[in-house]
Amino acid sequence: MTEIMKGMGKLSKEERPVIGQLANEVRQGITGLIEEKKKELEAAILEQKLSKEKIDVTLPGRKAPVGSHHLLGSVIRDVQDLFIGMGFSIAEGPEVETDTYNFEKLNLPKNHPARDMQDSFYLSEDILLRTHTSPMQARTLEAHHGRGPVKIICPGKVYRRDNDDATHSHQFMQIEGLYVDRNVRLSDLKGVLTVFAKHVFGADREIRLRPSFFPFTEPSVEMDISCFRCGGHGCNVCKGTGWIEILGAGMVHPNVLRMSGFDPAVYSGFAFGMGPERIAMLKYGIEDIRHFYTDDSRFLSQFKRS
Repeated sequence: MTEIMKGMGKLSKEERPVIGQLANEVRQGITGLIEEKKKELEAAILEQKLSKEKIDVTLPGRKAPVGSHHLLGSVIRDVQDLFIGMGFSIAEGPEVETDTYNFEKLNLPKNHPARDMQDSFYLSEDILLRTHTSPMQARTLEAHHGRGPVKIICPGKVYRRDNDDATHSHQFMQIEGLYVDRNVRLSDLKGVLTVFAKHVFGADREIRLRPSFFPFTEPSVEMDISCFRCGGHGCNVCKGTGWIEILGAGMVHPNVLRMSGFDPAVYSGFAFGMGPERIAMLKYGIEDIRHFYTDDSRFLSQFKRS
């Protein structure tokens, strides 16, 4: 076609229109055939590609691994939800604390022998990693300037110099509670702890309070729950006694109230402290506290919640 078009100049005036029209018709015909063949080839290539990349939508899909809440986090949230429902609020504070709030305002002056109960990580003479979440109780009482009510729980990490083994850790969790108001009684504490025990360990749980000693409460008690494995008949979990020690508590010591600006003649209160690790270990039969901190997915996956 190119050669024909080049030869148009040699034709006579009469031949040029005829040959030109015919050449255009032939060119259009050939171009149309080429385009038609091109579409056929493209369709064939696409069909071949689709057949190779065919997906059977009826096959089951591959499930992506999905994470879940850590068991300790779930226990803490469960306890928090319970106490929030009873009118408590959550108080949080620094993990690096002063000796004043960690000990002195909790009726533990310097050289007090009870300080030996909590071997501490000191960063300086007056700064340490908190050994309990009780400093938040003192800070919150102080912030209320001697006027109640004060009704809080204090969850968080605490630190003590301890050798890590199946039941001990240098870092662990605590949840402490405090209620200060007019006419707060020991029976109020027992009622709150009974609700807690039944919620966490089962509706048929019973509790008992045994006399104990804590510098920041007077009187002080240890709380036991009836064994949820054997129903109080005796087993390896309760060591044959039918009871399991679960937490410490007591009425807030007058000195603690006084140092935070509250008049012990007007206000009274109770406090308690529990360990989420101990709760989880008892409830789920976990024998080694280190499982909580090793991030072993084989362990953690056992406690996924739907």
